[in-house]
Amino acid sequence: MTSSSKKFSSLGQRAITAFLGAVLILGSLVVGKWAYFGVFFVISLFSQVEFYQLTRLDDKFPLKAWGTIIGLIIFVLSFLVEASIIPLKYLLIIFPFLASVFMIKLYKKNDLTPFTNVAYTFLGIIYVAIPFSLLNILAFHNGQFSYEVIMGMVLIIWASDTGAYFAGITMGKRKLFERVSPKKTWEGSIGGGVLALGMAFLLSKFFHDLMPYEWFTAAIIIVIAGIYGDLVESLFKRTIEIKDSGTAIPGHGGFLDRFDSLILAIPFIVVFIEIF
Repeated sequence: MTSSSKKFSSLGQRAITAFLGAVLILGSLVVGKWAYFGVFFVISLFSQVEFYQLTRLDDKFPLKAWGTIIGLIIFVLSFLVEASIIPLKYLLIIFPFLASVFMIKLYKKNDLTPFTNVAYTFLGIIYVAIPFSLLNILAFHNGQFSYEVIMGMVLIIWASDTGAYFAGITMGKRKLFERVSPKKTWEGSIGGGVLALGMAFLLSKFFHDLMPYEWFTAAIIIVIAGIYGDLVESLFKRTIEIKDSGTAIPGHGGFLDRFDSLILAIPFIVVFIEIF
């Protein structure tokens, strides 16, 4: 197979996977809160498992299973609180689970660096589980479930990624952050920003859960945070000398490769929408 044929095949696989993923994610949002809950529960699960698997490649040994369980508990509790199924006080359940990480490590006799591995256990929760849990705040932004805000954020991120990809491969010359990610360029980032703002404009015309200025501001936040999210994951992968975080998503690598922009953008979006 020639080089051009391989590129075409890779692009086709990437497009098919992206289409199927988009149908699943957007469809779950339209169907309702429980479909949304199920899909993002699974995404959060596999993203956190993938993170802990990567730390093993760097000779770190966090509590993979227990850290993932705690992350999922946080996601579930935040959803139930935002959906008004349980009162806010039940979020306090999280803290005994977090404290239990130290207790469990006491019984790991062969762990030569227990506090380092405790730190990586918490890092998986903070880096992956908490951002996905914060999505529930956006899902119930107006007091009841609405797909508009999350769908809008996802569409803006996809628009940014698409614009960056095609602008980068057609016009990319000036390196954005060569030390961490040699392939990323300023031209690609600008292309992603332009397409993201275009998507925000369309959303402001059809979705009304946010004001037009909020959509545009969210797009700017997503573009900037998304770039940093991509760079952070690239730095993480370079540290352990791998190309992709996984192979679970054909043509896109792993879950962290696909959702790195969303993970870092969510906290900023939630703060902007809920406070400012």
